[in-house]
Amino acid sequence: MIETIVSAINEGAKYVIPLLLVGIPFYGLVVKKVKVYESFVEGAKDGFTIAVRIIPYLVAILVAIGMFRASGALDLMLTFLTPVLHLIGFPPENLPLAIMRPLSGSGSLGLLTDLVNEYGPDSLFAKIGATMFGSTETTFYVLAVYFGSVGIKKSRHALIAGLIADAVGIFSAVYIWSPVVLTFRRTLLSSDIQ
Repeated sequence: MIETIVSAINEGAKYVIPLLLVGIPFYGLVVKKVKVYESFVEGAKDGFTIAVRIIPYLVAILVAIGMFRASGALDLMLTFLTPVLHLIGFPPENLPLAIMRPLSGSGSLGLLTDLVNEYGPDSLFAKIGATMFGSTETTFYVLAVYFGSVGIKKSRHALIAGLIADAVGIFSAVYIWSPVVLTFRRTLLSSDIQ
C-alpha cells in the first residue's frame, strides 16, 4: 500500500515542473489576460539592471574572501585555535568551512567538496560539514549583495541575527554528531597509543 502511494507521488513529481512552466504562462495569458511575453521581457530588463547594480558588492566580497584565504590568515587561525577546538569537541578540519560559510556559498561548497574528497563522503568530517552547510546561510553575501541591490544601508540587526543563526547552525552540526566525535577521538587515541 505504502509502496503504491510512494510510487504514485514519485511519478506525479516528474510532471510538476513542466506543468508549472506551461501552466503559469497559460493562466496569465488566458485567465488574467496579461501579455506574458512582454511582462517577461520587462522583468528580464529589471533583472539585468539589478545585476549591474550588485556587481560592485559581489566583487568586493569575493576579493575579501580571496585575500583572507591567500594571505594564510585562515591557516594561521586554524593553527592557533586547534587546541581550543579539541577541548570543546569541535573538529579543526571543519573550522575553515564554519568560517567560510557566512561569507561565500561557492567558497564553502569548495571547502565541503575538499572535505568529502579528502576524508570520504561517509567520514565524520564530511557529515559534520554537510550538516553545517545545510543549516547555515551566507550571511555576509546576502547582506552585501541582496541588501545592496535594493539600497538597504542599515543592516546591523540583520547582521547580528544572521550571525547568531549561523553560530547555532554550526554548533548544532557538531553537537548532533558529538557522540560520533567522541567515539572517533577515542578510537584515534587508542590507535595512537598502540
